[in-house]
Formats: sequence, structure tokens, C-alpha cells
Amino acid sequence: MAGRWIEEWDPEDETFWQTKGERIARRNLAFSVLSEHIGFSIWSLWSVMVLFMGPEYGVDPAGKFFLIATATVVGAVIRVPYTFAVARFGGRNWTVFSALLLLLPTGAAYAVMEPGTSYATFLAVAALTGVGGGNFASSMTNINAFFPLRKKGWALGLNAGGGNIGVPVIQLIALLIIGTAGAAHPRLVLGIYMPLVVVAALCAALWMDNLAPVKNDTGAAKDAAKEGHTWIMAFLYIGTFGSFIGYSFAFGLVLQTQFGRTPLQAASLTFIGPLLGSLIRPLGGALADRFGGARITLWNFAGMAAATGVVIAASVQESLGVFLVGFIALFVLSGLGNGSTYKMIPGIFQNKALSLGMTGETAAAYGRRLSGASMGLIGAVGALGGLAINLAFRQSFQTAGTGTAAFVAFLAFYAVCSALTWAVYLRRPAVVPARTAETATEPEPAYARV
Repeated sequence: MAGRWIEEWDPEDETFWQTKGERIARRNLAFSVLSEHIGFSIWSLWSVMVLFMGPEYGVDPAGKFFLIATATVVGAVIRVPYTFAVARFGGRNWTVFSALLLLLPTGAAYAVMEPGTSYATFLAVAALTGVGGGNFASSMTNINAFFPLRKKGWALGLNAGGGNIGVPVIQLIALLIIGTAGAAHPRLVLGIYMPLVVVAALCAALWMDNLAPVKNDTGAAKDAAKEGHTWIMAFLYIGTFGSFIGYSFAFGLVLQTQFGRTPLQAASLTFIGPLLGSLIRPLGGALADRFGGARITLWNFAGMAAATGVVIAASVQESLGVFLVGFIALFVLSGLGNGSTYKMIPGIFQNKALSLGMTGETAAAYGRRLSGASMGLIGAVGALGGLAINLAFRQSFQTAGTGTAAFVAFLAFYAVCSALTWAVYLRRPAVVPARTAETATEPEPAYARV
């Protein structure tokens, strides 16, 4: 694909940004959000398909959790090559291709979604939907290159939040279909999404751009993999995004299995948490821009631990109302944390560049180089948290018939994330940039400001 290529791009230059850079970046952001939105919907397809699978399908709750987990793990792993595809083929070109690729899992699901299909076939089709999860990595890497550091928290938060909202949208569509046509018509969901995939690809082809200065740097990938902060942030992202995607995929099935909700009752509740978590993600990025990503992330994990305690109590007491309050709070906080943790990534590497004596564009280029390379790894590892959540639910329901044991494990994990955030990024400034005349009046910089 020849595509439209921009040969020079310097968003840190204020004059360039004001005259033309911002307009181009915002246009690409808008259509990146659209494509990523559809990608998330297809990735989370089986979170709604399982609601249509009644007893006649012959799949028990453990089998349904494993279908969801399969889609999750493929979407996580495929994020790594998707990260490097942007520089290899161009952000616009890859967005078009990756959007059209979503027709494969959608069409396959349309063909097999009926009683009598073997479980192995369902498993293979669920695996195909993982390509939708890869769209996040390429989209975030692409948008990261378009915006200056001071705008990255807002831009990445909006891009990811707009994508994340694809989860509740497909759940709302499923609710509409179950409520009107009934649970025997899952193909209607797929029939709606196939033309939307084509629309997303067409919009990307018409209105997005490729950035020629963005090049794959295998050395950057190796440096990012060797950098301890890449893996620390990946661990924290398991706690935020892993929670969001894992809970989004499992929520409806948990309501059916633990609280005996019908498909319609489950679908009428499932979308609320993912919707709120998606809408608040840009706010997490904006708060991180203002107060520092580490501070927001720390308080966020503390809130997630408290909300998990509420869910555990509700699960033991079998109180659906309290359970919903706690679970929806988890969604909101996971969305907020998604924004704050992703804002930290470019800031960490920018601060490291300053600590090494780099200044100006040299420091900015170093930060872009390593943050862009690390985002694919962090996104992939973080998404694996969704796999862990669904496997934990599967095991908990198999052994005890409830999800209580799984939530206890999640509570312990959030406590570890809180301690790690404080120890590495707040207890002391691990990297302190040199003071300059411009920053002499500012508070002493630390990772709390990343």
C-alpha cells in the first residue's frame, strides 16, 4: 500500500505543532479510535457469544470461561508483532489492513455459531478473535508518535478509552438482540459488525497518515526488554488493564453462574462496568498529566483493593446489589488506572534521558524511542492479566461453585501493585533530572511526576 506519507514530523517543536501538527495528529487520533473501538468489540466477541450458548450447546461454565480465556491470550501475544508493524508498514496502512483482518474471526463465528458445533471448533474461532486485541498495540504505538510529551497522557488516554468502549458497545448490542429477537439469534450481532469493520478500514484509508520518521529499531526493542522499568510497568498494567479486560470478558458469565441470572438479565448488567471504565480512562491520563502518574496509580490500586473487599463480602453473603456496586467500582478504577499507568511510560524514559545528561530534542527522541518499543511489551503482558482472571474464575467455580476465592487472589495482587508503585516511583526519586534555570522554581522532580 503506497498510502499517504508525512516525511517530517516534530511535535515537540511548538511552532510546528501550532501551525499544522496538532490538526493532523487530532485527525489521525479520531480514526485510530474508531478502528481500535471495532477491534476491541471483536476481541470481546465471546464475552457475549457465551450468553447465547444455552444448554443445547453442551458447553459448561468452565468451558465458557476457557473460550473467553483463549481469545484473551491470543490478543495479548499478538500485541508484540503488531507494535512493530506500524513502523514497518506505516500507521495508516497497518490500520487499514488490521481492520479488514477482523472480518476473518467475525465471518468464522457467523458460520459456526449454532448448537451441534464441536467445542474444538468454538475454541479455534475464539482464538481468531485475538487479532482484535492486537489493534490496541499498533494504535497506541502509532498515536504515541503523533503527540508531544505534554499531550501524551490525554491523547493515549482518549485513544485507549475510545477503543476500550468497544467492549460495552458490543455488550449493549447483544442486550438489544437478546431482548428483542431472543437468545437464539447470535448471528445478528455478527451481521451488524461485519459492515462496521469495512467502514473503519475505509475511514483509515481516506483520512489517516503514515509517519516516515517512525522506524523500527531492533536495538530499541532490545534496550526496552533489558530495562527494568519496562517489566515493572508491565506488572502494574496487569493490575489495571488486565483487570479491565478480564472483568469485561467474565462479568456476564459470573452473573449467570454465581447469581443465576438469565441471559437477558446478565446482558442488561454486563455493559455498565466496561462502559464506565472506558469513559473514565482519558480522565486517568489527564489526572496523570496534572498530578503525576505514579501518585494517581498508587491511590487507584488502593481503591481497587477496597472495592475487591466489598465484592468478597457480597460474594460470601450472596448479595447481588452489593456485588454490583463493588464490581462496577472495580471497572471504574481499572479504567482510571489504565490512563495513569500508560502516561507513566513516556515520562519514565524521558526522565531517564534527562538523568543521563541529555537535553531538548535528544532527550525527547530517546524517550520516544524506548517508550514506543516498550509499549508493545507492556501492553502484551498487561493483557495476559485478563487470561489470569478468567482462569482464576474457571478454577474457583470448578472447585467451590463461587468466585470468592478468585477475588481473594485479586485482592492480594492489588496490594502487591500498591507496594511496588510506592517503592519504585514514590518512596524516593530513582532518576532525578538535572536542574535548569527553567525548572529551578519547580518542586524537585521524581517519578511521581511521570
